[in-house]
Amino acid sequence: MSIKYTPATLKKFEELYDEIGYMVRLEKGNFHSGYCILQERRIAVINKFLPLEGRINALIDILPSIEVDLEKLSTEGRHFYEMVMSQPVDK
Repeated sequence: MSIKYTPATLKKFEELYDEIGYMVRLEKGNFHSGYCILQERRIAVINKFLPLEGRINALIDILPSIEVDLEKLSTEGRHFYEMVMSQPVDK
């Protein structure tokens, strides 16, 4: 199953990050990669000027660098996380 770039998918990512304990914020800034991670504060800052596809891709890029306790995720959250992490990286 591939990831679809829809507002519903973006909402699923935001819910997943909430379950993980990270806050996703949209801010303007000079981010070379389109995002910034403040790990000690558990905040992922995404460039608010990115289109929908860019926002989702930024959240996908950040996910492997975050420590996730699968036991604390809901069943739906765990399924979505595992689906995202099993996707091949297109770069």
